[in-house]
Amino acid sequence: MGSFRVCRGTYLFTLATLLFVIGPIRAQQGASQQAPQRPSITGISHVGYFVSDLPKALDFWHGLLGYDESYDLKNPSTGKVQIAFIKINDHQHIELFTDPPTSPLNHMSHLCFSVSNVEQMRAYLRSKGMDVKPGNGGKTRAGDYAFEIKDPDGTLIEFVQSLPTGWEAQAAGKFLPATRISDGIYHVGFLVGNTEKSLHFYEDILGFKETWRGGRDPKVLSWINLQVPDGTDYIELMLYSKLPASYGTQNHISLVVSDIQKAMADLESRPAYKAYLGYGKPLEMHIGVNGKRQVNLYDPDGTRVELMEPFTVNGRPVPSSLAPPPEPVHE
Repeated sequence: MGSFRVCRGTYLFTLATLLFVIGPIRAQQGASQQAPQRPSITGISHVGYFVSDLPKALDFWHGLLGYDESYDLKNPSTGKVQIAFIKINDHQHIELFTDPPTSPLNHMSHLCFSVSNVEQMRAYLRSKGMDVKPGNGGKTRAGDYAFEIKDPDGTLIEFVQSLPTGWEAQAAGKFLPATRISDGIYHVGFLVGNTEKSLHFYEDILGFKETWRGGRDPKVLSWINLQVPDGTDYIELMLYSKLPASYGTQNHISLVVSDIQKAMADLESRPAYKAYLGYGKPLEMHIGVNGKRQVNLYDPDGTRVELMEPFTVNGRPVPSSLAPPPEPVHE
């Protein structure tokens, strides 16, 4: 009986030891299997803007900037164009909405990022406490998978997974005229009121990486640039303490050009430039706070389109600002 007790005690001790060791391992494995991982966010797919006069907007994007309208979506009830798609390259485009804007001050509809897996992104955001309802999203009318959420400031953010059967993939290599003033979206800027909440959303949850911050006033921060985690495109958080009278200058799109002076000369030589002067401003090149040459244009509704070189004039990066973000003014 004594020997049995020793063996039984040894057996129980060994079993308890194994359970002690294996238990946490299984718990860690279970946790890693249960916690959804963020899929790749590879770049800016598109940005949407509301336009009050589609023919004028198309003259700006096609006649002046040289892009083609790759396709459009019509309102099923009226048969009129609801969204016109302006192709920048095979993976990026602009969407022009003919619906009234959700706010009279803001003509930016939404911003969309390309992801490797929409369902994985949906599950990942839910695991982070984001309100992603089951019925939110599915296959778009253009044939890709997508869904939408809102960022801390209420900006509509879309995630899209392109499919081989989607319209964009089917149009690969088409609608790319030599007249395009730029072949890529460099960044998209939009207004942000709560810097801390925005950085938590874009950096901590989505995995964006800060690359630079700057401002006109050395005492107050104006912009924060955040690069997508799995690509080179970036967003520009436009910080404010009080909302401007119009969002058109702040909510902007930047198109990359290799030679800003050549791009300006090209635009000024086009017949549509004369019409542009009726609602825009003469082209003026300047060097931004980031040390890069750039020029601003404005569409017929006042939305800013920025042409920018991807390098600084002296070849050296401009240091980031150390100024604090502005304090919001509560009215």
